[in-house]
Amino acid sequence: DDRTQSLEDCLLPPDAMPEKGQKEVAMADLKKVRKEKGKKIAKTLKVGKASKRPKQPASEVTRRKKKSVQSYNIYIFKVLKQVHPECGISKKGISIMNSFMNDIFDRMATESTRLLRTAARKTLSGGDIQTAVRLLLPGELAKHAVSEGTKAVNKYLENQASK
Repeated sequence: DDRTQSLEDCLLPPDAMPEKGQKEVAMADLKKVRKEKGKKIAKTLKVGKASKRPKQPASEVTRRKKKSVQSYNIYIFKVLKQVHPECGISKKGISIMNSFMNDIFDRMATESTRLLRTAARKTLSGGDIQTAVRLLLPGELAKHAVSEGTKAVNKYLENQASK
């Protein structure tokens, strides 16, 4: 039907309307224009001016991977829900607990390294970790930490043996 024009025909100026035999040539030109639009252009931004860089389709945009940051956030939350299911914790509280965990593990690593150097050994054992925990934590807290650590190691070894 002559009254209905395709989108490609509308994009061309009226004097350059393709004849029936030239439609393939016009389509090739249109594809070339679209291909040119998709090319990557160097990013040069001027202060106070908007970028005139053409937007790329979402499929072609390459994004950087987010740098993975390890934290104890989910574990802190899980332990909180085991101990006090009705309680919550703020982001600031989780941040403080995360810093506390990082600090304790750093101190444990430093203390166990010191123990290895004084014993003139190169291999870290479970006993070295227990001794470091006893030296770092006061009284009853050290006893609970050692018993929970021993329980966790035994559970891990049982799971490894069953595989």
